[in-house]
Amino acid sequence: MTPNRPTAPQASAIDLQEEDRRIEAAFQDVLKGYLNSNHRKKVEIIERAYRFAKSAHSGVRRRSGEPYILHPIAVARIASQEIGLGSTSICAALLHDVVEDTDYTVEDIRSNFGDKIAQLVEGLTKISGGIFGEHASAQAENFRKLLLTMNEDIRVVLIKMADRLHNMRTLGSMAPNKQYKIAGETLYIYAPLAHRLGLFAIKTELEDLSFKYEHPAAYSEIADKIAATERARRMVYDDFAAPITDKLAELGITFQAKYRLKSVYSIWRKMETKKIPFEEVYDLYAMRIIFHSPDTASEKELSWRIYSAITDIYKLHPDRTRDWISVPKANGYQALHLTVMGSDGNWVEIQIRSERMDDVAERGFAAHWKYKDGEGDEETELNQWLETIKDILESPEPSALDFLDTVKLNLFANEIIVFTPKGEPITLPSRATVLDLAFALHTQLGIRCIAGKVNHKLVPLSTRLESGDQVEVITSQTQTPQPEWLNFLATAKARTCLRQALRKDRQPLIDEGRTLFETACKEAGAVESNELFTKMMGHYRVNSREDIFIGIARGEINPADTFAALRKSKAATAASTTTALFKKLLNPFTPAKKKPLEQWKADEDEVTINVKETYILHTGEDEQNYCLAECCSPIPGDDVMGFVEDDGSVTLHSLTCPRAALLKATYGHRILSTRWEEVAESRFKADVQIEGIDRHGILQEISAVVSGAGGIDLRQFSIEATNEVFSGRLTAKVTSAEAVDELCRRLKTIDGVTTATRL
Repeated sequence: MTPNRPTAPQASAIDLQEEDRRIEAAFQDVLKGYLNSNHRKKVEIIERAYRFAKSAHSGVRRRSGEPYILHPIAVARIASQEIGLGSTSICAALLHDVVEDTDYTVEDIRSNFGDKIAQLVEGLTKISGGIFGEHASAQAENFRKLLLTMNEDIRVVLIKMADRLHNMRTLGSMAPNKQYKIAGETLYIYAPLAHRLGLFAIKTELEDLSFKYEHPAAYSEIADKIAATERARRMVYDDFAAPITDKLAELGITFQAKYRLKSVYSIWRKMETKKIPFEEVYDLYAMRIIFHSPDTASEKELSWRIYSAITDIYKLHPDRTRDWISVPKANGYQALHLTVMGSDGNWVEIQIRSERMDDVAERGFAAHWKYKDGEGDEETELNQWLETIKDILESPEPSALDFLDTVKLNLFANEIIVFTPKGEPITLPSRATVLDLAFALHTQLGIRCIAGKVNHKLVPLSTRLESGDQVEVITSQTQTPQPEWLNFLATAKARTCLRQALRKDRQPLIDEGRTLFETACKEAGAVESNELFTKMMGHYRVNSREDIFIGIARGEINPADTFAALRKSKAATAASTTTALFKKLLNPFTPAKKKPLEQWKADEDEVTINVKETYILHTGEDEQNYCLAECCSPIPGDDVMGFVEDDGSVTLHSLTCPRAALLKATYGHRILSTRWEEVAESRFKADVQIEGIDRHGILQEISAVVSGAGGIDLRQFSIEATNEVFSGRLTAKVTSAEAVDELCRRLKTIDGVTTATRL
């Protein structure tokens, strides 16, 4: 199912002949790209699939008003020309919405186009459709289905990626809350998945488009600054690149030198992570050298020749050389990275790739996917990752949300390479420990692991590994798995295996606790749900619902008392706003269509269509129509989203809050687009962290700046100096985010203050 759902009405004034010419031209563009590829030419079946899809979607339009058939044509074009897939995938892309949105069945597809295309269309339909469990998250279950299809045919996932990319490119026609939901889901699930599959260009575009709809003001500001500084930056790059290109030409190497600008989203992430302004992001660009190699055997030797030529010209950063040629990344990526000092005093990254490596880096596994001729190295690496996913899929995780978080551990992971005592390379995510490696080698090694030897030195099993480490796992038959191991495991496989092992030992207690919990729910009239478990886990500071059941069985947790406390807390925060909120939220409905909030999940489309107005946030004490999430404590002026709670109240989360990302990806139909009212008289709590070099009189200067700042009501200030370095923290009541930002700017003007950032 595509976010731009088809609708039937169409304007009578449309020139249908011109529209038909436009549709035909779009399809011919798909055919032209296919004929220019290296795939076997099966034009007839592609044309039949196009005519079939065009007829099936006849008269149907997207929300934007354009004919619906243009969407599957665009998906087919992306699958063919941007991912590199062949005729079978093009046909499946053209037909991917036929079964879901028309009266045709999978059997109709099979009888007209054969088993393989029907299998792909069925896989794509399964991802989009289906009925989910009463308490499960629809989006998380969707993602589970998406990964299940990987074991059947990876092309299903690749076509789905093309579908999502086109939906993001046309997201402007959707309602604001729908944009939040789709952008959040894309950033949380699809962009990391594209990265893991090696689809770098698609991953970058998905991130930028998601950022554009989540933070439109920040996106525009950064894009404008990039454009304003482009000329000066190009001049610096040209001066930097000239000696390198001259030297490589002199050596007789055939190559292209490309200027690669950091994406808007990457720049923003660095600004947020480092708490720095745009002007202090110095690595805005990198240089990419793509060389021609007569065969794969010569690639490594040519890469190091280019490396040697560059380091003869510029000073090398010794700790930032990455050899992904000798040991490719798990997604098949190969390149030689180095960082050198430019003439302007800034470090510049250079990526060295062959033409083949560049093709794989930009288009991923599809660049060399072989369905008939056996597997190459890229496919082997991909299948290893698919086996990891398969292990997770077969694990009896308690809920779809737990599953989603577990898989995310693998999707977001940066990688390190470690070696066994025999020299075999093992790819692990960064922050992986000795215990992660033990589980990666074998489940029993993990369960019996007591310590490790890293570079021949004895270390605890919680020791974090680094690239290049040689690691030996030490085991004992008397060792048993411990729950606290979950606190330092970094890989999804290790956590899944450990939970399974612990579950065997703890199952009697879990069963007893679950029975007591279900009895308590019936007596209290409470509904077992993901939200309830999330609140209980936060209240008791435990990691899973199994821990809750064990606590109940041991008498450490009383569910009846918990229900009462949670109900009382919720009633206190929502009592003054619930009635008004129901009126505001349900106002777009006619009286005949009003329905309680509990039914929203059952009819997401109707809510999406009707509850689409921007929700105005009133900050006056008597008019406040929201609650602030404790996880991120947003204040007026922050980019925020609203989340409709079970009782109809609205909780605000900062758009950068990790909890908000999860809510968008799993409960998108309950997300509200919000806007602060113009006048804000209320004051909100904000914390600021200050660090710097200690000197005589600096405390008085800091105090003077704080006391003189407008819109700041200081409530607490503490500072501590260790040797010549100090760190401090202040808590204040503020009127807006702008007031905090202005305070931080003024603090950083003090001699000796290196950072001043809002927490």
